[in-house]
Amino acid sequence: MDEIDRRILARLQRDATEAYAALAKAVGLSAGAAHERVRKLRERGVIRRTTIDVDPAALGRGVLSYVLIDAKSWMGEPATGEALKAIPEVEEAHVIAGAGTLLLKIRTATTQDLQDVLRRLYRVEGVASTQSIVVLETFFERPPDPLQA
Repeated sequence: MDEIDRRILARLQRDATEAYAALAKAVGLSAGAAHERVRKLRERGVIRRTTIDVDPAALGRGVLSYVLIDAKSWMGEPATGEALKAIPEVEEAHVIAGAGTLLLKIRTATTQDLQDVLRRLYRVEGVASTQSIVVLETFFERPPDPLQA
């Protein structure tokens, strides 16, 4: 990946709907060359998907929490991932090293809904305990900056 690819990625992170002509002009390429680079970035898996950023509170998911799971056994198997994926409030699930076994990012409408999710988590094979952190305010969230690599 060269500097032009990084500049393309940075622009697409700000606005993934930018026309290839405008993108090309900004990075010093022809529209065809810019389109080809984006295609290759997708093909190589650098661009994993194109999406929009929706305010979770507008969808009734204003309560953000992180849940640390301690386990009775190894939880890094695909079956664990599938069981967690089946809980729609779980946005992210990570196998971690350190104090816990898994770290989950969960969004719910209320803390009562979070309590319901925690009940469902205990039904996942191997879960021994949970520790929840409820976010009161988010200063910022940012994707990785391709220009800072």
